[in-house]
Amino acid sequence: MTRDHRDAAELAELLEEGTPDADNLTKELTRLEKDIAEWEFQTMLGGEDDPRNAIMTIHSGAGGTESADWAAMLLRMFLRYVERRKWKGEVIDLQDGDQAGIKSATIEVQGDYAFGRLKAETGVHRLVRISPFDSNARRHTSFASVFVYPEADETGEIAINPADLRVDTFRASGAGGQHINKTDSAIRITHIPTGIVVTCQTERSQHRNRDSAMKFLMARLLKLQRDEEAKKKDALEASKAENAWGSQIRSYVLHPYKMVKDLRTGVETSDTEGVLDGDIEQFIEAMLMGVKRGEG
Repeated sequence: MTRDHRDAAELAELLEEGTPDADNLTKELTRLEKDIAEWEFQTMLGGEDDPRNAIMTIHSGAGGTESADWAAMLLRMFLRYVERRKWKGEVIDLQDGDQAGIKSATIEVQGDYAFGRLKAETGVHRLVRISPFDSNARRHTSFASVFVYPEADETGEIAINPADLRVDTFRASGAGGQHINKTDSAIRITHIPTGIVVTCQTERSQHRNRDSAMKFLMARLLKLQRDEEAKKKDALEASKAENAWGSQIRSYVLHPYKMVKDLRTGVETSDTEGVLDGDIEQFIEAMLMGVKRGEG
């Protein structure tokens, strides 16, 4: 039994005996129970890549402005979740929608077990609501896909031959002020052997954009390497092909009722505002603990 377990047991015994300091002991017991629950959940994050930082991508689905707006809502939700966990999140690429929202976004997330937690968000997220863009106030269904990569170690874990890269510079588009549209600071890197293409255009400095794009490329290559290893061992298939448009993981309904439901675990809540403000821990923990039980 761990020290925290022993402390909690001793506090529980004191409470049963009717100690006069029951209020303080109750608070301490609650704190210890929370710490123990966090520790128990942490033991579920035993994957090789779980402790790593993460790179997350969001892509709007078919549906034009509706889906672009939904993708922007998801971007805010995840950034708020990063803030709640006191991690560091930086948008390293952002493609604005034609009228509103975003076509795609890439976020670098730095924090303990960022990949281990955020990997549970991979899949298609579905929104049902009365469209703010429809003058007839009809109900619309929108989709956006999310994928999460483990960030590669900067110590040379992924070897890249410079001859395998094609690096293009271009003028950034969308938000960013006048300067960002006047210089060819945006970077597009193509890894020729795999055909993987990454872009970064959020920084004014071409050098910083290149660094961010290389981080994303290494994460993509690391994920590709992990997928190939998994297939060779006939282990869990973790291919991006699983992120097809039919693989919905969560439904967010804002009309005719309010509910967010995870389709993998059955966890649901009517607090849609809280979820869209980043309160998604219950879904992540239920998914990861469910996966662990299924594996055992």
